[in-house]
Parts: sequence; structure tokens; C-alpha cells
Amino acid sequence: MTDWAPNPRYPDPAIEILDPSFLKYRLFHASVERLATGTRWGEGPVWFGDGRYLLWTDLPNDRILRWEEATGSVSVYRQPSNKANGNTRDRQGRLITCEHFGRRVTRTEYDGSITVLIDSWRGKRLNSPNDVIVKSDGSIWFTDPPFGLTSHYEGTVAAPEIPARVYRIDPMNFEASIVAEGVLGPNGLCFSPDESLLYVVASRAVPNREIRVFDVVDGQSLANERLFVDAGPGGTPDGMRCDIDGNLWCGWGMGKPELDGVMIFNPAGAAIGRIALPERCANVAFGGASRDRLFMACGHGLYALYVNIQGVKGG
Repeated sequence: MTDWAPNPRYPDPAIEILDPSFLKYRLFHASVERLATGTRWGEGPVWFGDGRYLLWTDLPNDRILRWEEATGSVSVYRQPSNKANGNTRDRQGRLITCEHFGRRVTRTEYDGSITVLIDSWRGKRLNSPNDVIVKSDGSIWFTDPPFGLTSHYEGTVAAPEIPARVYRIDPMNFEASIVAEGVLGPNGLCFSPDESLLYVVASRAVPNREIRVFDVVDGQSLANERLFVDAGPGGTPDGMRCDIDGNLWCGWGMGKPELDGVMIFNPAGAAIGRIALPERCANVAFGGASRDRLFMACGHGLYALYVNIQGVKGG
């Protein structure tokens, strides 16, 4: 990707309008920027507004990286990271991390120490926690597919001890419960702005990958699972976040180069926009001073784009 360069003209043709409704979210004089390179598989971006920096993971290199908004500098935040993947922050501002090699979900305390939130289910080890979000009530929701058990490159080779599932960790007693089973390859997940819906990527669905959607019942359980998006031939959704209008911004690609980037879907599941990138996007996060900057973690690079909408708080 060394030959990539930002487009010198406005509007940036990398920001594709698939439906006229997306026009209001495109800033005419904003273009895709590449902030960093050198990762083997970038993942899990999370914004720290109080420090004006972004953390994201480099899974095969077993590290969490830090990008500084003020200077543009990149440094190592944590290495080894237990092959960290998805990240978010809890409602107290602490880092919550999914670890492939550790096969656990952890919390980084204010003093830098690490608390293990969960590493097993009824005496059996988790597979490889992938992505994680925190609801406004403080509960922690995460996916646990077996992706990190298939190679030492992204985790450790082992046989799964339990099925792939979606879990919720209670904010009061930190007990875990299963909220979804049967999602084929549960991957990225996020809530709608009012938290009445939970979106989950089914990255092993056939014949095409899918984004599933559930109703959230009493803030604690899920019901009425249904199809939200059929990714189509070659489409590969991954990590995703919602904006305050309820649109879903989803990392995309890998199947076909012309699909690499970010796809944007409206609340009805219709594709309205696309951000073309020179490589597959694994995950996204909104950040910046006004939560209007979309950070896009890709295989080798970290990209960003200012948009005319804010991300949902906590996402």
C-alpha cells in the first residue's frame, strides 16, 4: 500500500454516494487520510477523547498501538497484548479488550493493571473473544467465535471447548449470560442509538456473509433475530458502529478488491454510501473532538475521514 496517496481534489471520489440520502453525511472538503502504516492486521480502534489519542490493535504483531491526534505520532501502548483484537471503553473510561491468545475479556484499570472480566464459561475456556461493546447501563457485550484458535498467527491452535456465542456481562455482579447462540461466526457488534436493537455480523453465514439484528428486551436479553443485510457475493462485513441517525458504518472487503473499505447502511438495511480504501477495513470507530471523525483500521494501515454526522456516544 506504499503507492497510495490521498486524492488531491474535492470531493474525494473515494466517498461514493450510493443513495442521495448519503449526500448530507459527506463533507465536500474532507478526504480520506492515512494516519499510519506497518501493521500486519489492524483491528479494534477505540477513541480516548480525554487524551486525544486512538488505540488500535495489530493482532499478529501482538501489540496495541497508540496514535496521537496532536502530533500524528504512533507508539506502542502495550506489547505483548495477548493477541488483542476488539476494544472499547466502559462508562468509567477504562479500556475493555478482547484477547485471542488470552481467550478472555479484560479491563485496564486507571493504574495500568489488568483485570480479567471473563475467560471461561462454566468451567470451559472461551474460544477467542473478538469484538466488544458497552451498553449505557454498564453491561459488557462481546462475541466469542473460534477464529483465534485456527492459527498461532492470530491466537493459539486449539480445539473449541464451547460453541460460538454472544455474551453479556452484568455490570453489578459481573456474571456472564448467553444472549445469542447459533449466529454463524459472530464477529462485529453494535447497538442502535436508542439501544433497542443489537446488530451482529455473521461472518460464516452461507452462501453470503450477513449482518443479523435482534430486538433488545429489558436491556438484558435478545429476541426476534432476523436478517438485516445480506452482504452478497464477496462481501465481508466485520467491525461496525452506528451514528446518531441510526446508520451503520461497517468495515468491509477481502472477497473482492473493489469492495474494500467501509459500507454505510441506513436503518432499513439499504446501502446508501461507501468509502473506498486500498485495503480491507476490519473495524471502525468514531472519534475526534466532536465524534465526527471516522477511524478505519485496516490490514496494513489506519485511515480516517471527517463526516457530517456524529457517532453514538460510547461507541
